[in-house]
Amino acid sequence: MCEILQRSGTVVANRKLADNLFLLDIQSREIACAMGPGQFIHVQIPGMDARILRRPFSVYQVDEAAGTMSVLYQTVGAGTQHLAALEAPFSVDIIGPVGNCWEVPEGNDRLLLVAGGVGAAPLFVYAQQLVAAGKQVDVVLGAQNKDALVAREAYEELLGVEPYCATDDGSYGYHGFCTGVVSELAKSKQYGLVACCGPEPMMKIVSDIALDSNIPARVSLEKRMACGIGACLSCVVNTVDGYKRSCVDGPIFDAAKVVW
Repeated sequence: MCEILQRSGTVVANRKLADNLFLLDIQSREIACAMGPGQFIHVQIPGMDARILRRPFSVYQVDEAAGTMSVLYQTVGAGTQHLAALEAPFSVDIIGPVGNCWEVPEGNDRLLLVAGGVGAAPLFVYAQQLVAAGKQVDVVLGAQNKDALVAREAYEELLGVEPYCATDDGSYGYHGFCTGVVSELAKSKQYGLVACCGPEPMMKIVSDIALDSNIPARVSLEKRMACGIGACLSCVVNTVDGYKRSCVDGPIFDAAKVVW
């Protein structure tokens, strides 16, 4: 794991993409250029002096030339609701990059990337890395409705084909959970690895499908965090090797070792 830095950043854009979904562009060159696929940043949201804990955000895209990183986030609590109301530009204090990275496997195996909701963000830089390495990549995106598939066009531009999509309400693609698409793909294609990020119940089902099909699987586990640097033990994950810290031992884990 690379050195964790603490730097000031400038939010240059904070825009709404869909109901409860926002995209934050942060300029912090040193951290942006150090980010690996799957790592995250821990942000102190300004104007929340009564709530001192930082918020962890996965990095969706990185522009090294501009020194910026984009964060796809959902408003789920007081912190993100306050953040969504802030108008750019404004300054933020950032710790990062935090956590381990997705790894590019050796060989020519096809990979399956599965994202539920804003889980599409932590997988995008990994998808870019895999495509650049000449890997065959299939992507499954799941969301509540068509409007929530905010990363679909970015993945389509990267892959050259539209990703497999599933919506809970049937407004786009497969009608139902993305796990249904994953189940069919696991039966019809040969994959060397499944990488997954999203709601934990979804990741468990995807992991079960992969392991039942003898496909190695890696999951990015999002836990509530306090310090974000491995000291407080508030984000532990139960594994067959004992409890691990999601922030620095993860967030990416071997699905076969997670005690769900």
